[in-house]
Amino acid sequence: MFVSGFTIARNVVKADYPLKEAVYSILPLCDEMIIAVGKSEDDTLGFVRSFDSPKIKIIETVWDDNLREGGKVLAAETNKALDAISPEADWCFYIQADECLHEQYLEVVKEAMIDFKDDNKVDGLLFHYNHFYGSYDYIADSRNWYRNEIRVIKNNKAIRSYKDAQGFRKNDSKLSVKPIDAYMFHYGWVKHPKQQLEKLKQARKLWHSDDFIEKTYANVEEYDFSVVDSLSRYKGTHPEVMKHRIESKNWEFEHDISIKQMGFKKQLLHWIERLTGWRVGENKNYKIAP
Repeated sequence: MFVSGFTIARNVVKADYPLKEAVYSILPLCDEMIIAVGKSEDDTLGFVRSFDSPKIKIIETVWDDNLREGGKVLAAETNKALDAISPEADWCFYIQADECLHEQYLEVVKEAMIDFKDDNKVDGLLFHYNHFYGSYDYIADSRNWYRNEIRVIKNNKAIRSYKDAQGFRKNDSKLSVKPIDAYMFHYGWVKHPKQQLEKLKQARKLWHSDDFIEKTYANVEEYDFSVVDSLSRYKGTHPEVMKHRIESKNWEFEHDISIKQMGFKKQLLHWIERLTGWRVGENKNYKIAP
């Protein structure tokens, strides 16, 4: 079985993305790791070149900033990385620059890859998500955050990155996937407030004009983490690759998890989900394979 990892990177140093941690978290499962590095305003290319693994293969790209609508440039760049994987690959493991796989799930993912490698009814594997917010001690748990997403796909040229690269499509149809008991750890909302603001501005440039960004954040110096509808305490461990980053955290964030900043309807739906596990009206970017 041959597994190709793939991801994209641009301005990751400037916005302090945990890209190295992301890559190293899935590297034990991969025979190669493709990183598509876009022309950046910082030394992202030099940073990626410092990654010490013979599995890593870098391709240099130029992002088309005309593809801002709906974040289409993210899918375009993801497809460049996907197209660069080895034809030997059975599976393709996609990870974004602010995600990590906990080492406790490596064997779970590997076993699923083995079990479904030759099952033509299965296009990919579906992961659960932990969305950390404010610090490494809190998880965002409201309906605003997706609960599951595809991160492992078959090496099939009909499968392409979709919209803003959150998911995938096969011939414009949803993928048939198998859910697995593994969590992806999403750290996109865990940074010093100044760095979080910089990351947010950078990300929103993929959807909006420079003038819009400048006007929106003209008098903002830090991101306000208190503006959140619902958080819960995280009591588990973090991936080993995140240990140094967590120990180096240089800001404080505390939140009263009993406070829910929601309207009545949203609170009701939130309560139903907590009680039953059912998310009413959940948008699913996939279909479950038989």
